Amino acid sequence: MIADYFPLLSALVALLLGLAAGKAWERYKLHEGRWIDRRKARQSPHYIQGLNFLVANQLDHAIEELSQAARVDEEAVEIHMILGNLYREKGHVGRAIQIHQQILQRPRISKLEHTYALLCLGLDFTRGGFVDRAHEAFGEVLRLDPSNEHALLQLQKLYEDQNQWSEAYRVRRELAREDEPEQRTRRHLQIQAFLENELGMQALARHDLPAARKHFEAAIEQDAEVAPAYLNLGDVKRDAGDMPGAVEIWERLVASMPARAHLVADRLGDAYTAAGRADAFEHLFRRIAADHPQDWRARLALARHMLRAGRPEDALQMVLAALTINPHALLVHQSAWDILLALHLDKPSVERYVTHSRDAVFYRDPHICLRCRYRSKELLWRCPHCHEWNSFVEDRLAPARPSEDTDA
Repeated sequence: MIADYFPLLSALVALLLGLAAGKAWERYKLHEGRWIDRRKARQSPHYIQGLNFLVANQLDHAIEELSQAARVDEEAVEIHMILGNLYREKGHVGRAIQIHQQILQRPRISKLEHTYALLCLGLDFTRGGFVDRAHEAFGEVLRLDPSNEHALLQLQKLYEDQNQWSEAYRVRRELAREDEPEQRTRRHLQIQAFLENELGMQALARHDLPAARKHFEAAIEQDAEVAPAYLNLGDVKRDAGDMPGAVEIWERLVASMPARAHLVADRLGDAYTAAGRADAFEHLFRRIAADHPQDWRARLALARHMLRAGRPEDALQMVLAALTINPHALLVHQSAWDILLALHLDKPSVERYVTHSRDAVFYRDPHICLRCRYRSKELLWRCPHCHEWNSFVEDRLAPARPSEDTDA
């Protein structure tokens, strides 16, 4: 009986020996006349210290330590990939390209390593401004891995940077299909809505008003909080002579995004005044101010409206309420100066204004990207640094302080 199983047993033993030899060959290699444990490249002080420097954003030190770790095992692909990425971050794009191309030329790398090296190479080309070669690299990644999210995202950004909004929209649709059904659906729809808005802007540039209107409406349908689509659709309706339709769109923006109501304040103020309904503006923005006690922009809009209506005294009280909430906003101070010029300089009000602003640091509505911390004086819908959509929020130098003036 034992003799019957002997060939099978021999085959199993040979298989185990082969696996053991393979693992040993994978782990050890002959380097300069001695056997090196490949794992020591990851366990060496240089590798660990390099990662520590990388986490601390000390890129020069990270490059130095990881380079020494790579010398322990020149075939440690992941270390070389990290080094290439670090060189790219330092602006040494040529060096990064060289490292990642060398990885791709190795005879024995896995499909995953090959795909990731191509992705890194695409990022190198993007950073260096080699757009066509970046397209080719990301396309090759997608040939190997059609659902690679990182390559799709990078392709979308490339198309956006070239204002190829239709292609960017197509890639975003593909990303949404590849994602899990209930994962990040809201974010996909929001980005698609912003891309629809850009397509509408392109149609406007071609003077194709029906197409522009269709894209703006599609943007709002996909995401009710894409503010620029409301602005643009309302403008299209107004320019076409449909002022009631324009007002309805702008009022929908206010209802959907009260914090963005200031974006349509001038538009609504002009429309209400032209229709003999100036009181409608004040009623609307007083309600916003009451519902949102820290909304200084709604109070500033009211102050400007009151000043245009010949009510500088009321305007001053409203701008002082805005100043209490955000004493650093230059726009508030500029409105206060305009109002004081229209008044006979009521002394208590002037003293109150000076008290609030004496130690203030003026700045013009800075906005900050939540993803990369890029700062902008203007509210941008897409970050020029990290290319993220709708990532800007208002940044303040100090928290707002509650005050009796806020209720004005």
